[in-house]
Amino acid sequence: MDKRKVIIDAKLEDLKKSKFRSSFHLKEKDILYIKDKGLEKINSHAKDIIKKRLASKTIDNDGKQTPMKGHPVFIAQHATATCCRGCLYKWHHIPKDKELEEKEINYVTSLIMSWIIDEIKEKSH
Repeated sequence: MDKRKVIIDAKLEDLKKSKFRSSFHLKEKDILYIKDKGLEKINSHAKDIIKKRLASKTIDNDGKQTPMKGHPVFIAQHATATCCRGCLYKWHHIPKDKELEEKEINYVTSLIMSWIIDEIKEKSH
């Protein structure tokens, strides 16, 4: 199995143990949106959102930059603790005081997409 997948799966299991993180779920409209756009487009949205809202060394509204609704990626960010630099540091040990590197952006995007795919699988049972 791919080492990165093992790391992401383990992190998702850790996050499920948090009452707050595990309280986030995609709604039916989110799933329909994802199915309409396709996972490749949602992945592109996720990467763009991370680059625009999370990757900068300094974020003026850190801790408040990610809405609780409006796009499936926003919900996934809260569920995966990738919503702000504080959570990114606490849960993923990525320091606050530096620009995110491409590998970190890819990690965050993969984590978000894995959570979204798991949510879709759960809802379709």
